[in-house]
Amino acid sequence: QVQLVESGGGLVQAGGSLRLSCAASGRTFSSYAMGWFRQAPGKEREFVAAIWWSGSNIFYADSVKGRFTISRDNAKNTMYLQMNSLKREDTAVYLCAAKKVLSIATMHLMSEYDYWGQGTQVTVSS
Repeated sequence: QVQLVESGGGLVQAGGSLRLSCAASGRTFSSYAMGWFRQAPGKEREFVAAIWWSGSNIFYADSVKGRFTISRDNAKNTMYLQMNSLKREDTAVYLCAAKKVLSIATMHLMSEYDYWGQGTQVTVSS
């Protein structure tokens, strides 16, 4: 069982930066692949980024590539999402998710993940 809690969201101007955190409970965090998703009002939840348990594999959605950086600290049971050059279209609730074994082919599918956090709101103003 893994419990996830996101933090770090807030209101930021376009072009600004935020760092989100996802704190996990349980001693097996380091064995889980992790992902970030986001959901804007009236839109479907979409994949943002994923990182394997060792950090050896990292993937991003095209919409955030070059602006966002996913990372994890297994000693702290925490995953991060550094978001730079934020745009209005990045406004959404950001959720973290965990999966014991993640496939490159399906890592973008929310149905693949076993555990989810409640989300943290990110609002980017112009």
